[in-house]
Amino acid sequence: MLEKALRGSRGYWMWIIFLVAVTANGFFFYWQQLNYGLGITGMSRDVSWGLYIAQFTFLVGIAASAVMLVLPYYLHDYKAFGKITVLGEFLAVSAVIMCVTFVFVDLGQPSRVMNIFLHPAPTSILFWDTIVLSGYMLINIITGWVVLSCDRKEVPPPAWVKPLIYLSIPWAVSIHTVTAFIYAGLPGRSFWLTAIMAPRFLASAFASGPALLIIFCLILKKYAGFDAGKTAIQTLAKIVAYALAASIFFVLVELFTAFYGGLPEHEAHFRYLFSGLHGHHNLVPWMWTSAVLAFGALAALIYPRARNSEPVLVAACAAVFLSLWIEKGLGLVVTGFIPSPLEAVTEYVPTGPEMAIALGVWAGGFLILTLLYRIFVAVRQEENS
Repeated sequence: MLEKALRGSRGYWMWIIFLVAVTANGFFFYWQQLNYGLGITGMSRDVSWGLYIAQFTFLVGIAASAVMLVLPYYLHDYKAFGKITVLGEFLAVSAVIMCVTFVFVDLGQPSRVMNIFLHPAPTSILFWDTIVLSGYMLINIITGWVVLSCDRKEVPPPAWVKPLIYLSIPWAVSIHTVTAFIYAGLPGRSFWLTAIMAPRFLASAFASGPALLIIFCLILKKYAGFDAGKTAIQTLAKIVAYALAASIFFVLVELFTAFYGGLPEHEAHFRYLFSGLHGHHNLVPWMWTSAVLAFGALAALIYPRARNSEPVLVAACAAVFLSLWIEKGLGLVVTGFIPSPLEAVTEYVPTGPEMAIALGVWAGGFLILTLLYRIFVAVRQEENS
């Protein structure tokens, strides 16, 4: 089926060339980072995680969201998701590849990656995060590819695939739970030291991932002739609405706990996010933008007439994606370092090369996703012909 990725319209190839160019540009700046070191980024001694780890954290959620298709379809026989379950699995594959790549570029020296395998430490959360992410990627690429191949041949999938599919459901929850534990297990960072960090991660994942998938389904409908079906799209939109409501609720709970409890240590982080701290307010406009987008998207998704309009639905899903990208990305990661345990405020601003590398990783992930989706659409068109 791989040959199907080499056939496409002029627009398809222009998109491929664009992604390759952005990826190559990112690699160029990554080569500079290899030669110069992480000093080329905006990170410092006080803020040692920045744009790269923020993207990693957000994309783990995108990968985990595939379970919102797999669970209803395979456990509850919700047939409306039958046409798009493979799309969710392929999205998970590309998201995990981007996750691993962002960790790779954040380490500075590529050789350090081998330390995880040469010196495994079962007591390390990072070790388990590596295990669950690589395992989840393999599960999704195997199940997605085998199911699509069987659909092409019009034969049922082999019996051994079903256990893998069922295994992917708890595994999807585990990848974001373990990632949340990386943050929640650091006692010196009060902003992350919360018992609802894992639920927050899962709620935002189940909103942002399906929102992105809705956008992709509507793009495929317009430009590739693949119709996922109104029922599937509207069901996904409802899932996004409920998950977004839960995500907003969890953030409000955190705000109540910090300010009603009156603990200055906890209040300082949220003050920095929403009003600034000691004259430092780089993230304030970003966080208010995130809040406005989240509440606006929730209102649109809850109201049936608005949700049934494709332009409104696309705008609402884009708002969900951007809102959670801000809140769960730099808003979550950078604020954990501000203020420091010594009450110092060191602001972080990504540099141009850092952003170019990040865009390169995103473009590489979208390149893989485009090729997988091209194969998927070609197989579906063969079935309908």
